[in-house]
Amino acid sequence: MLRYWILLVLLCAALPARAALTIDIVGAGERQIPVAVVPFANEDKLAQSITEIVSLDLKRSGLFRLVNPTSKTPHEPSEVAYADWRGVEALAIGSVETQQDGRVTVKFRLLDAVKQTELFGQAVTAKGDQMRAIGHRIADLIYEKLTGNPGVFSTRIAYVNRQGKNNRLVVADSDGYNDRVVLSINEPIMSPAWSPDGSQLTYVTLEQGHAVVYVQSLVTNQRTVLSNARGSNSAPVWAPDGKHLAVVLTRDGSPQIYLIRSDGTDLRRLTFSGAIDTEPNFSPDGQYLLFTSDRGGSAQIYRMPVEGKAAERLTFEGGNNFSPRYSPDGKSFVFAHQSNGRFNIAIQDFQTRQMQLLTEGGWEKRPSFSPNGKLILFATEAQGRGILAIVSSDGRVKQKLSSQVGDVREPTWGPFLKQ
Repeated sequence: MLRYWILLVLLCAALPARAALTIDIVGAGERQIPVAVVPFANEDKLAQSITEIVSLDLKRSGLFRLVNPTSKTPHEPSEVAYADWRGVEALAIGSVETQQDGRVTVKFRLLDAVKQTELFGQAVTAKGDQMRAIGHRIADLIYEKLTGNPGVFSTRIAYVNRQGKNNRLVVADSDGYNDRVVLSINEPIMSPAWSPDGSQLTYVTLEQGHAVVYVQSLVTNQRTVLSNARGSNSAPVWAPDGKHLAVVLTRDGSPQIYLIRSDGTDLRRLTFSGAIDTEPNFSPDGQYLLFTSDRGGSAQIYRMPVEGKAAERLTFEGGNNFSPRYSPDGKSFVFAHQSNGRFNIAIQDFQTRQMQLLTEGGWEKRPSFSPNGKLILFATEAQGRGILAIVSSDGRVKQKLSSQVGDVREPTWGPFLKQ
């Protein structure tokens, strides 16, 4: 756990605490858990309120109903009068203490207000400018203890912001804060994808006059060419082992899927259809690939073993289905579904083969699962501008993430940080 905190602080260091994206929330879970987050003792001395960060995280999940603590301000379990908290199932309390060296120690406890017991407690010391990271981690712990699933508030997203000719590849916290421009060029940037450990991004640009695949470190900012074969190089995605990627190349004719090592060596062709095979995505165990192909006459989603053998068609409804992404548990996949001129985000179960539409339809593309599989990030439009949106995997909770300037496109949700 200590290693997790250190990595979290290092990744957030030196990033400005501002939000490049504003979030609007619509809908709620089938049942919202009533939770009270009491302002931590002495947090008014901080530049940012930890409990405000925690409360906003829990609220935008759609699974919690935040109860106003009003004038009640317990900071230790011994100060809690449970009779005052009827209707509340969980109570978050804590305190903040500034050390002589300027660092801040945050103590946090989560209490079961019904059983009148302590569920979890932790203390962490960090620099004063890392309070957002600590707030996200506390929200993650509350989410996990009360839902049984890990929270994703400490994770990051990547997207492309286009303003005129300028395209910027941006990395930000999952709530839009701490945005950082990774690359800024006057050529299109496409298909960003995270490495399994979250330390690198791969993407495609046209800055060399044709599509080239790059890999860029988010630690050193150094970038290298992964694939610059003749023709087009596109749609890169990492394998779960972090040692290989799948890419789409036209070097031998029509777009086909190839496997390549992360250092650009050992290229191996995987598909041989003669049609357009693109948008590969690995299963969580690395044994299978989902991909989009028009080999049946329209864009549909197929699955094949990475080691070869015939591909199996998975989608049959609507006009076109594309951009498939495995769920983290490998039991379903999300994709863009086109029908009657409208694009929806849809999810399909591998076992039942049942498809469920998660959105109302419009211009909704490029879905990406959160690492806990409970939320899906995708691109859409509002008032003629590209924005990002999030929908829960059951379709109940929806969020819109809009930028103040430019079109926001090409979203991808990063992995969990390793603990």
